[in-house]
Formats: sequence, structure tokens, C-alpha cells
Amino acid sequence: MTYTVITLPFLAVTALVALSTLRHPGFGRRMAASGIASVALIALTAIFDNVMIAADLFTYPEQHLSGLRIGLAPIEDFTYALCAAFLVPAVFTLLAPRTPATADGATA
Repeated sequence: MTYTVITLPFLAVTALVALSTLRHPGFGRRMAASGIASVALIALTAIFDNVMIAADLFTYPEQHLSGLRIGLAPIEDFTYALCAAFLVPAVFTLLAPRTPATADGATA
């Protein structure tokens, strides 16, 4: 089994949960914030994965990788950072209590 196949369920769940918040207020703002967070997380993943791989703290069996890399880090490692940036805010949105609206449209 390749690491790409292992990451597919994580990507699918993230997409489904994030899209399930589509009708919640602030969806666009939340997705923009998640996009910014994903850039930061991917940059940090690139830096620290490359340092740890260069220090020979761990290795990846080549037969399980797609072959795409950012520096020394396989592209599959970046899936988890991407999922975290979108999944965590979506879950918080779904679990947040909803405040009822008043007659004039304001929240109570």
C-alpha cells in the first residue's frame, strides 16, 4: 500500500466535513483563513520534515512513495497539514452552539 492511498480517506473526510459547513455563516472567511493557515502549516512541514530527514531521524521506503518531493520530504507528508488546516475549523463550526435569531435578524 502506498502513502498516497493511505492519505485519500483523510482528504475525502476533510472535503466532506468542510463542505458540510457551506451554509454556515462566515464560510468564505473561514475557508480563506484555512487557506492562509494551510500555507503556514505546509511551510513549517517542509522546513521541519527536511531537517529531520536530512538528520536521518527517519526514512521512507521508496516503494510506498509517489516520487514527488519538496526538498527531501515526500509530498504525501503535506496531506496531514492540509487536512488539519481545513478539518479542525470545520469541526469547530459544526460543533459550535447556534444562537437563535431574534425577530429583527440580530442574534440573541
